[in-house]
Amino acid sequence: MGEFLNTLLFGIYPYIALVVLGVGSVIRYDREPYSWRSGSSQLLRRRQLMWGSLLFHVGVLLIFAGHLVGLLTPLWFWEMLGVTHGAKQLIAISLGGVAGVMGIVGATLLVHRRFFDARVRKASSVSDNLIILILWLQLALGLSTIVVSMQHLDGEEMVKFMNWAQGIFTFNPAAASYVADANLLFKLHITLGLTIFVLFPFSRLVHMLSAPVRYLWRPGYQVVRTKRNPAE
Repeated sequence: MGEFLNTLLFGIYPYIALVVLGVGSVIRYDREPYSWRSGSSQLLRRRQLMWGSLLFHVGVLLIFAGHLVGLLTPLWFWEMLGVTHGAKQLIAISLGGVAGVMGIVGATLLVHRRFFDARVRKASSVSDNLIILILWLQLALGLSTIVVSMQHLDGEEMVKFMNWAQGIFTFNPAAASYVADANLLFKLHITLGLTIFVLFPFSRLVHMLSAPVRYLWRPGYQVVRTKRNPAE
C-alpha cells in the first residue's frame, strides 16, 4: 500500500469517520427523533431472532469492550501490571476468539432469518440488510486476523495497533506510519470498522447509544392501556 493511501486510510479517514459518527448522530437525534430506534420484527420467527440477537449482541459488546481496553490502554499501564505483550496477545486471541464466534454465529442466524424468511425480508429495509451483512463481514475479518496473530505471539504486532489507535486520539501526525507494514487483513478490518462508524448515524445502529438499562429491572409485563373507570 502506497504511503499516500496509507496516510489517507489510517491517518485522515479515522477523523472523518469519528466526526461523521458524532455530528451525524446528534443531527439525526435532533431532526429525526422518531427514527431513533432499531425497528422490530420480533413477532416473526421469534425463536431464531432470540438466539441470534442474544449471541450477536453479547459477542459484539464483548468485542467492542475488548478493543476499547486493548487498544486505548497505555502500554506503561500493562507493564506496571506485569502483563507482557505476548500474554496480552494470547488473552486477546482467546477472549476475542470466543466473543467473535458468538458474534458471527448470532449474525449468521440474523442474516438467514432476514434474507430467507419472506415476511421478515418484506419488512426489512435496504439499510437493515446492508448493515447486517457489513457486520457479518467485519466479524469474519476479525476472526480471520487470529490466524495472522498466531504467527506473532510475541505481541509486537498488537503494539503497532495500540500505538496507531492512541496516536489517533492524541493527534499524532505519525499515527498512520505505525500500521504501514501491517498485514492486509488487519488493514481491511480497520477500514471496514471505520466505515461502520460513518454509516452509524444513518442506520438502525444508533439505538446502541440509547441502551435501555432500565429494562433490566422493569416488570415482565407492559401496561399498554390503563383500565378506565366506568364512572368517568
